[in-house]
Amino acid sequence: MDSMDLEVLKAARGWLEHGLRCELVTVAKTWGSSPRPPGSMLALCEDGRVVGSVSGGCIEDDLIACIRREGMQRRVPDILRYGISADEAHRFGLPCGGTIELVREPLSPRSRIAELLQALESQQLTERRLRIDSGEVTLTLQSGKQDLPAELVSIRGNNVVTHHGPRWRLLLIGAGQLSAFLAQIAVGMDYQVSVCDPREEFRSVWQVPGVPVVHAMPDDLVIEMRPDACTAVVALTHDPKLDDLALMEALRSPAFYVGAIGSRNNTARRRERLALFDLSAAQIDRLHGPVGLPIGSKTPAEIAVSVIAEMTAVRHGIVVPSAMNLAL
Repeated sequence: MDSMDLEVLKAARGWLEHGLRCELVTVAKTWGSSPRPPGSMLALCEDGRVVGSVSGGCIEDDLIACIRREGMQRRVPDILRYGISADEAHRFGLPCGGTIELVREPLSPRSRIAELLQALESQQLTERRLRIDSGEVTLTLQSGKQDLPAELVSIRGNNVVTHHGPRWRLLLIGAGQLSAFLAQIAVGMDYQVSVCDPREEFRSVWQVPGVPVVHAMPDDLVIEMRPDACTAVVALTHDPKLDDLALMEALRSPAFYVGAIGSRNNTARRRERLALFDLSAAQIDRLHGPVGLPIGSKTPAEIAVSVIAEMTAVRHGIVVPSAMNLAL
């Protein structure tokens, strides 16, 4: 789940706690081109506040206009469809005759928004099942399965089933210049970024707003944060004393990406050292090193782009051929 969708749910929770009427609108399905994918959310409050997005803006305007005309009188959810005709698609900013189907849900304590947020803050994959005829909600925590299903939203008879996953996380080991560039790009891509460095001389000059630098041994922090299938760990210190033990713990975890900077020769030696830590060959093979895609990067900013590019490919299931693992 990205931070915008979390902000939508948090806004709705706040409005409910203050006794305000509000609605949650979720993209259920799209046909053709659409500005926002299934699962995207929008929250509307009776006082006119709006958080989130389900389109390029015109559909939001129509939903707001509907509330101004009719008020928030709905007691049960309904299904809306925009862009059925080419004229309507053009009117609502849906290119190429796109169509979008929305679930509009009046919220109340039975919507269980606060419980859903609590589960997500605990990094738990959660299924939310909404009954269209009553608005009743059932939450099912799926802690044993960390991967989000391909279909985030589905309408099954009288039920709307949505899957909400934990936020993507990135742990950077080392608070150097490369980490700063990588952290800034990752924040822009909606990762929850943490940096670990026990070295005071690096921590004292860290200046990336919103990204904390933790004074701890990296392997201890990896164990503490319990990497899951939504977590990436990248070692950037060039110091085996800091990198190797943290990599060992990360490679034993379900982290979707574990990488380390270094030349091909240094990477080969690192793999030899990791083999001494009782890691299996399969676990060591999970290490991405030299880290990043070979895009000819030389500067810290360029290397950061290459690392994010490889992380993105792995996250989306794109297999990078081993022949591309060249020195940076």
